[in-house]
Amino acid sequence: MLEASSYPVPRELPASCEEENTWIYNACCAVELSNKRPVEDGEDVASRKAAKVLEGHERQEKMEALHVHSIVHTDQPDNQYQADCLHALSIAQTNQLENHHQVDNQSDSSSLINQLGQDLSISCLLHCSRSDYGAIALLNKSFHSLVQSGQLYKLRREAGIVERWVYFSCNLLEWEAYDPIRRRWLHLPRIKSNECFMCSDKESLAVGTDLLVFGKGIESHVIYRYSILTNTWTSGMKMNTPRCLFGSSSLGEIAILAGGCDPRGNVLNSAELYNSETGMWVAIPNMNKARKMCSGLFMDGKFYVIGGIGAGNSKMLTCGEAYDLKTRTWHEIPDMLPAQNGGAVVTETPAAAGAPPLVAVVNNELYAADYAQKEVRKYNKKNNVWITLGRLPEQAVSMNGWGLAFRACGDQLIVIGGPRALGGGMIELHSWAPGDGPPKWDLLASKPSGSFVYNCAVMGC
Repeated sequence: MLEASSYPVPRELPASCEEENTWIYNACCAVELSNKRPVEDGEDVASRKAAKVLEGHERQEKMEALHVHSIVHTDQPDNQYQADCLHALSIAQTNQLENHHQVDNQSDSSSLINQLGQDLSISCLLHCSRSDYGAIALLNKSFHSLVQSGQLYKLRREAGIVERWVYFSCNLLEWEAYDPIRRRWLHLPRIKSNECFMCSDKESLAVGTDLLVFGKGIESHVIYRYSILTNTWTSGMKMNTPRCLFGSSSLGEIAILAGGCDPRGNVLNSAELYNSETGMWVAIPNMNKARKMCSGLFMDGKFYVIGGIGAGNSKMLTCGEAYDLKTRTWHEIPDMLPAQNGGAVVTETPAAAGAPPLVAVVNNELYAADYAQKEVRKYNKKNNVWITLGRLPEQAVSMNGWGLAFRACGDQLIVIGGPRALGGGMIELHSWAPGDGPPKWDLLASKPSGSFVYNCAVMGC
């Protein structure tokens, strides 16, 4: 995420690293090799050579490649395995660079770590935190290509290795990210757009390694794409049917957008699927009902749309719809909209009064936030009813649901918002892992910021 140059680059290996025993490296390799196919003769020899190179080395390493080790927070238990992987990579890479230098001063060391072998090098990289990939990309040309091509993130998904970061905007063209593992804030580059886009309603969606922000330009709808691979914004993506005020959700590298309004204000029943790896939009069958200002989610391998405003009226739709990706069919679910204000669903709500339903899925269970009653509810799929679990964080204020984010982040629910005050406010991130009993919210982080959350998305990669 961050450019590697934002970290200090030590010119010498710290003394504490010199005094570490080689068992750290061997343990790292042992764990990785235990999950792999039997090694071939050549690979086994390479591993033994790498271990031998590490023995007895008590010298100061003057190689910039070792700055990778300096950015690992080894004092955090959750990062110990990542620290061991990076330590093994950095020392092995240092010795490789020195050996190349002895053989040929002109070598750019553009290969991965020879002592570890291709498979083991990549396996170690997969277990490193994505926070470190910017620095790792500076080791040599091969590492740079591996990181910026997105191949590492694809392999991480296949291996079930996922880190989730929270992206949100409390200012019109400014985005921030929060890393829950390292517990730190990051600022994204500012979106360079026209005033029309800045002031328009916007939707956001994280899919694969991209953050997509949808809005209106001077003449048409515009999509800005932020890539974590390049840390830059680009524009120019086009949907098959330009739309706004739609429901959407992502699952890995794919996302589905459904409903919304076209440039003329017509309410849509169309939907399309986006693949972040190919950059292609593909139309899928239409929903049974046209709707705007609805919410989308993935649950049990299906895409759901809940709530929204129907065509030709201002009433809230109480039904939901589920799209089966295998059969390519929609199925309507009556009375799926969660009740609000502690009672029956209000169907006479004006279209612009309330936010789309605040819903999130954790472990294939659906939860909703009632912003008026400040309550959390859980959906009983078998009986098609909602059960009240407990309270939202008291500081999570909103304006009819606007300005408050309710999202899933791995196995936890998160609420993003905060108290407002004249001239400013606080942004707070609360989390809760659903289980038995009422919600018990933990304050993950807080800081002075605009407390009104315009957009929010969680990226897992």
